[in-house]
Amino acid sequence: MNVKNSPLHQKHLDLQAKMADFGGWLMPIEYPGSGVLAEHAAVREHVGLFDVSHLGKASVKGPGALDFLNEILTNDLNRISDGMAQYTMLCNDSGGVIDDLIAYRNSTEDIFLIPNASNTSQVVDVLISKVIPGIEITNLHTEYAVLALQGPSAPQALHSLGISSQLDYMSFTHVKIAGCNVILCRTGYTGESGFELLPTWKDAEKVWDALVQAITPLNGLICGLGSRDTLRTEMGYPLHGHELSLEITPVQASASWAVGWKKEKFAGDAVLRKERTHGPRRFLHGLKSLDRAIPRAGMQVKDLGGTEVGVITSGTFSPTLKNGIALALLDSSISLGTVVVIDVRGRESQAEVVNLPFVESHVK
Repeated sequence: MNVKNSPLHQKHLDLQAKMADFGGWLMPIEYPGSGVLAEHAAVREHVGLFDVSHLGKASVKGPGALDFLNEILTNDLNRISDGMAQYTMLCNDSGGVIDDLIAYRNSTEDIFLIPNASNTSQVVDVLISKVIPGIEITNLHTEYAVLALQGPSAPQALHSLGISSQLDYMSFTHVKIAGCNVILCRTGYTGESGFELLPTWKDAEKVWDALVQAITPLNGLICGLGSRDTLRTEMGYPLHGHELSLEITPVQASASWAVGWKKEKFAGDAVLRKERTHGPRRFLHGLKSLDRAIPRAGMQVKDLGGTEVGVITSGTFSPTLKNGIALALLDSSISLGTVVVIDVRGRESQAEVVNLPFVESHVK
């Protein structure tokens, strides 16, 4: 498979970033001189700048575009107004998650979508397979870059560029940075106050350079996808392929809040409504290690009697808590406060089932 590159690829190489395949894209994992722990701390305490241009982009336009999507995606686009974004999911008829994505509502006739990198083509193909006359669906994957400015000093960084940060959570606007047109949205994937910025692909370097200059006096750091993963895991945010998949439904993933249950229909609704009514057989929980072990995805979870009760979907060392943490799909019989056993490469490690998120959210 041909690995794709971000429009900022040369910038990362010049900084000698550690690069790795991420959803079919060669992306920076961490940068020398800082590393995951320092980059994580920069976002929690100051500000961090991420290149996440591997994320997909697509548009759905035409009369009735909102109604068309609303009969397919899980969440209800009528819950938001023009100029707002919404977290939602695309499910198959069995309730499995094809992808989770962000929908930007420009108008009832113009919806902009940001799927995950590796799922973009599939999302577009599914929508095209269901398309109705008058609706145009376009894959815009390499038309826009996506930059994430995250952390308590993110508003200050924008102010230094002459941009107001007074946006409601999950709202977006259009601004100019370094003379370039940019979509600015009050959102992110770290649990901190922050923004995601979408310049055009060709303008990405100019906007990136301006943002790097803005964060430098604020003790900010350029951050890779390694710290993005530790940050999102501390918040309990799902990652497709881990907490959401064709085998893991929104109900099981504790994401029922992103389903418009009052809508008449959406893809997979019959299965999901039944599962919600009767209760899922497994449910996503947080696990906090009671020893020095670091849980990892795929590790088995057992009760104290040795019976398997679940599996780790994501696991890492929490730089904030200085502790091993994990997200795990556990049997519905397992409740908060329960002590479970994780098989860490043949060694038993104990963990407590805890509420999510692991650390306080500052997104609003």
